[in-house]
Amino acid sequence: MAIETTAAGGNAADVVCVASWNADLISHVARPIARGETLMARSFSISPGGKGSNAAVAAARQGACVALIARIGDDDFGRMGMDLWNAEGIATDHVERAVGERSGVAQILVYEDGDNSIAVYPGAGAGLGARHAQAATPLLTHCRVVMASCEVPVEATLQAFRLARQGHAITVLNPAPARPLPEELLALVDVLTPNESELFDLAGPGCAGSIDAAAMQLLARGTRSVLVTLGAAGCRLYQSGQAPVDLAGRTMPVADTIGAGDTFTGTLAAALARGESLPAAMQWANAAAALSVTRHGAISGIPTQAEVAALLG
Repeated sequence: MAIETTAAGGNAADVVCVASWNADLISHVARPIARGETLMARSFSISPGGKGSNAAVAAARQGACVALIARIGDDDFGRMGMDLWNAEGIATDHVERAVGERSGVAQILVYEDGDNSIAVYPGAGAGLGARHAQAATPLLTHCRVVMASCEVPVEATLQAFRLARQGHAITVLNPAPARPLPEELLALVDVLTPNESELFDLAGPGCAGSIDAAAMQLLARGTRSVLVTLGAAGCRLYQSGQAPVDLAGRTMPVADTIGAGDTFTGTLAAALARGESLPAAMQWANAAAALSVTRHGAISGIPTQAEVAALLG
């Protein structure tokens, strides 16, 4: 295995992302495709993607000093990732380049209403593990926020969050795609950011479609706060012993919704890292996600801190 680094790295960062990386292969089609059907696409593009990478770029564009823990392939898509992170000023000292392995890809169908369907192959990212987090111990114990998603192996996130807790960093987990999570990991999460369907998947069938009941169940299992994203309806924050906090969505012209959740998570992490309260950070994240849907693609849709501040102002 080879390790690629940049000179900007070291063990100092505001936000550390345990990151997934893939290239997005995006086709625009009129509608969802039925089983066995072939449908002509009106356009196709290849662009940077991966929930972790997207969130890291979002945090960097919000002014945070960001570092990655990731594993990529030794291929053109891997080089695409390195070029992106270097351009965004993101430290890659703890990005492992796996010789002879392919980087991940996401096949994305975008529909005319802006919604999408995604199939992800993790590639070299599937080999990310606890050893990668352990190797980044000084980074994880001296930062302000550590974030991850369920696109990376749970062992890597679990070890990273253990180390983050030792250093008193805030941990943010975007549980997408939803899957069963160990109780130890849930107890190490300071802010969980599911969408509505992911919330119900995590809480299980006993909540009977109640967002409140599902969020309270996750709080009872040890998660310190649950911040549910509700698409155009905004978001809702749950914390133990406090009434839920609702934040309305913003009416925006929708180009596509690719990367909106990642923009939300990365912006939230950056705001928390600079000392914003969780309700205030939620406002920044909500506004950034609203801006992101007005542009095509994950990376091109991520706004800057000045753009979010202007919308909030």
